[in-house]
Amino acid sequence: MGSLETQINTSQEREQDFLYLRSKLTDMEDRSRRDNIRVLGIPENEEGLDMQAFLTSTLPKMISLVFDPPLEFQRAHRIGPKRSNNSSRPRPIITCLLRHNQTRQILQVARNHSPFRIDQQVIRITTDYSKETNKRRKAFLALRPRLRKLEMKYGLFDPERMWVTKNGVSKDFYNPDKLRLFLDSFQSQPIDSLNIDSEHDIVGGSDRAETPHSGMEKAKTARHDTGASHRGRDMERLTRSYDDRGQILHAVVTHT
Repeated sequence: MGSLETQINTSQEREQDFLYLRSKLTDMEDRSRRDNIRVLGIPENEEGLDMQAFLTSTLPKMISLVFDPPLEFQRAHRIGPKRSNNSSRPRPIITCLLRHNQTRQILQVARNHSPFRIDQQVIRITTDYSKETNKRRKAFLALRPRLRKLEMKYGLFDPERMWVTKNGVSKDFYNPDKLRLFLDSFQSQPIDSLNIDSEHDIVGGSDRAETPHSGMEKAKTARHDTGASHRGRDMERLTRSYDDRGQILHAVVTHT
């Protein structure tokens, strides 16, 4: 029996470690893309033979922004299989700018004034996120019809934080499942009477939250020390649960 319990505990620890490491890997990938932007809608072969020269001359005019020094790119190319010139869905262009402040300027203008137009062609400029982050953002965006139906204001911020408000009450959510639960509960209760913490309240607070590995190791050490120094007394077992960012959601102390 003891061996089975040990195996279960080990499996749970490994699962928590896996979730934490996956979230760290996603975060690292998103950070590595901070100087990237995606340009959507530019017709195939419009750039000619030199993509960087095309963007250097076209982007400032399109977004009505003067850059000093001029735009410089580390890389710029299309992604995906080649398509015909008259394709209704031209391949996205992904670029990596040399200067981070210019990346932020372009994205700020895009948020405020997108979409843009070139010869009646609709052009959009977006942030370049990892596959995992895009997946979570799409899950948030899928809830927009419900938010509009409930007459809630909302906004999706970088990289994956949904802000909702109604009647002067605002909440932040970092997990689409938490937002879905919140909307389900709102069907029968007013927003100011809900007893549901926002995702911001749950994972907020200290920026020095323990990782699943370090937290569990400390819990093991605490149990060992308690048993060694207080034989015959009740042992305390510290149970913690974590979200997929490795943040502590709650901690419960039980006696065995």
